[in-house]
Amino acid sequence: MHHHMDGFTLIEAMIVLLVSAILLLVAVPAWSYAISSAYNAATRSALAMTVVDAVRHSALTGTEVVLCADTGTAQCSGDVDWRNGWIAFADRNGDRVRDPHETVVRQAPPLEGGVRLWTTVGRTRLVFQPNGGNAGSNATFTLCDKRGVAKASTLVLANNGRLRQGIPTPAAAQACVYG
Repeated sequence: MHHHMDGFTLIEAMIVLLVSAILLLVAVPAWSYAISSAYNAATRSALAMTVVDAVRHSALTGTEVVLCADTGTAQCSGDVDWRNGWIAFADRNGDRVRDPHETVVRQAPPLEGGVRLWTTVGRTRLVFQPNGGNAGSNATFTLCDKRGVAKASTLVLANNGRLRQGIPTPAAAQACVYG
């Protein structure tokens, strides 16, 4: 006489738990990698849209537009670290400081997901002119996230207002990830 019992044995439950744990150990890093990649892409896209808006506003209004790291109060921080967001504003009086009457063209919030954005030392304020270009030399942004040095990239803003992607120097990638 055999008794049929429904349910799991302790060994079966332990095997299911072990398989679940292994799957979780594989899935969590892949998910984290995908999330970091998405935040990185969103930052790159937001910066590109800001540049487009700055060039367009400058050309249409005939005023210079300043792009800089934001203090969080719609003012330029003067810093090379842009992870607290950025601001683009119409600089009607040409003093490179946002006055209350000057239009905010675009303001980006603080970066999420461990993304960091650094600009070239000496290029903390980028000025877009009505002719579509920006004053000064090229500005190089280094963009990185939790994926580490190997996944860091650069965004180079040329004098003609065009933005292109590149590969950072090892020192720039290290500074971005660990700085």
